[in-house]
Amino acid sequence: MVSADFSELTKKDPQKSLLSPLKKKGGRNNQGKITVRHRGGGAKRMWRRIDFKRDKFDVVGQVASIEYDPNRSARIALIKYPDDDKRYILAPLGLSVGDSVVSSTDASLRPGNALPLGKIPLGTAVHNLELNPGKGGQVVRSAGNYARVIGSEDRYVLVEFPSGEVRRVLSSCRATIGQIGNVEHEGEVLGKAGRKRWMGFRPHVRGSAMSPRDHPHGGGEGKSPRGMAPKTPWGKPALGPKTRGSKLSDKFIVRRGKK
Repeated sequence: MVSADFSELTKKDPQKSLLSPLKKKGGRNNQGKITVRHRGGGAKRMWRRIDFKRDKFDVVGQVASIEYDPNRSARIALIKYPDDDKRYILAPLGLSVGDSVVSSTDASLRPGNALPLGKIPLGTAVHNLELNPGKGGQVVRSAGNYARVIGSEDRYVLVEFPSGEVRRVLSSCRATIGQIGNVEHEGEVLGKAGRKRWMGFRPHVRGSAMSPRDHPHGGGEGKSPRGMAPKTPWGKPALGPKTRGSKLSDKFIVRRGKK
């Protein structure tokens, strides 16, 4: 087992005013039907409300603490503003207690500051990136990740994502400077099945171990070959055929991600 290093955390208990109850769904939708398999159980958690929009403009806040968030791989930073407002943001690499952060069009290029993409120089690493102005950061939010500003075209800025995909994003969309912290997260090793269960995952059974009525790969005496192209439990092609459908936003993709 390889666990995370929690030495950077400065506060054990979260800010109560920024907590919300988090009900477990067990992979079920609003009709009670399982739409995501192998989910259920897990440790009880509270939801931390994160300020992905960074819409407190031109007000300098101070980092009060770096905290653990059980709902994500990144660490979170508690920001206190002069009007006693408190907000959580994703903690970038290099941000420490006492540092100042601001969301502004003319903010300096320091980790934790949020700016419109059009104001960020080429080659700068960013995270918590908006895809629609004012909607809040939607991508590049997990531990150790960052995107890079690599060019500009008219109203758009070219951004290279961690997958290698290059996409046009409106220059008015906001992003936060820096790489997200907890970069050692990728090296964690769970070490036992029970730790996976704490995270809310249930066992995944192979199709070949099932009966023919439960899975197309099931049945046969002993360990049998598939005898067919790989299929999902519902008979759809698997392991090869493309499953990504076209989206309206595909026209903004300049280059697909790494194969």
